[in-house]
Amino acid sequence: MSIFGTSGIRRLADSELLLLAYKVGLAVGTIYSNSVVGTDTRTSGPAIRHALSSGILAAGGRCSYAGIMPTPTIAYAARHFQAGIMITASHNPPQFNGIKMLNPDGSAFSVKQQDEIEHLVNNPPDLNWNIMRREEIYDDAETVHLFAILKQFPKTNNLKVVVDAGCGAAYSITPKLLSLMGCQVISMNCTNNGIFPHDIEPVEANLGDLIAAVKREKANLGIAHDGDADRMMAVDNLGRFIPGDKMLVILAQASNNKEVVTTIDASMCIEQSGYKVKRTKVGDPYVSEQLKSYGTFGGEPSGAWVFPNISLCPDGPYAAAQIVSIASKHQLSELVDSIPSHYVIRGNAKGQLSSIDQLRIKLSSELHPDNISDIDGLKLIFQDGWILVRPSGTEPKIRLTVESMNESAARSYFDILEKIVKQNIEEGLL
Repeated sequence: MSIFGTSGIRRLADSELLLLAYKVGLAVGTIYSNSVVGTDTRTSGPAIRHALSSGILAAGGRCSYAGIMPTPTIAYAARHFQAGIMITASHNPPQFNGIKMLNPDGSAFSVKQQDEIEHLVNNPPDLNWNIMRREEIYDDAETVHLFAILKQFPKTNNLKVVVDAGCGAAYSITPKLLSLMGCQVISMNCTNNGIFPHDIEPVEANLGDLIAAVKREKANLGIAHDGDADRMMAVDNLGRFIPGDKMLVILAQASNNKEVVTTIDASMCIEQSGYKVKRTKVGDPYVSEQLKSYGTFGGEPSGAWVFPNISLCPDGPYAAAQIVSIASKHQLSELVDSIPSHYVIRGNAKGQLSSIDQLRIKLSSELHPDNISDIDGLKLIFQDGWILVRPSGTEPKIRLTVESMNESAARSYFDILEKIVKQNIEEGLL
């Protein structure tokens, strides 16, 4: 099994990850002559960073440590290096950590690059003391990234913004950025103590305190990030969490381009809002890869927004500046309400897909779709909606998603989908 998932390496922070980090460092130092490394705020970050950096230095590579930084900040710094390496498990719980590897344009390592790393992990190079180096320090990463964003946005009219960094990597940059844009910033969980005060994934269920604060303070909006700040989600001026699909449309409207890249599981409200859409597999690396040749904005409803004019890495602080800029011109609640609303149901089934053909046959005979896509898993498309079944890229689960313009149709689709998937798992056909 590959050491890489859909977003780099991610697993429990234990002795196995420490050893793997060292071996990955050896591989990186062998292939890339100079790298910049950052960590998020997890307490396991320093140990894993030292293991990785030791490998890079032992292999003769130059290694510059930028400090506790968001992933997009390391991605922006990587333009001055051959590679950027981020120690993070993103939105996973604090007992996890991992390694993201980035190219100078901010894009994630390709499958070919990952294969090269994995080959050297399994076949480590011979080492000699006379090629080993000392670690260097890179002090300017946050400042350079912050001012690169500021150059693209005018000052706002003193909006009141609540920022919940979740004690993650954006604890410093996002409050600074929005303050410099002219906002009155109310900071929540913007400290570097290594402990997440709530589940760090920026979904509505985890953001009750932010929603309450926006209402209490009568703020214009609220901002939330995940652990490494490659994600950004928001709460509107009425204290309502903005769903990711609607956030994508709002951000796309600001890009002044009718071509958008998003994932196979994003809402059909994007096309209904007038955009030409290229759809990819689930995962921001696929969105970034497509943006090299199509469109000027892309993202996925989880909160990963990619702006190629700054980087091919999803950029939470940039997205925060963008949504603040939008809120300075429009009431966010009005924009949210102008976008079509559909019924979406999501669920999981434990197991792994092993016979996609059997699944296709059963679902097609039961539901008679107008069209079928196999970009990522299996998507059945109807006039009034769609269903999607796909394996998780990080867990032994099957993701089930349904969208319809009609609530009863959505429930009916989901019940049929769940029943067929579970039957096939029990029968050993999946």
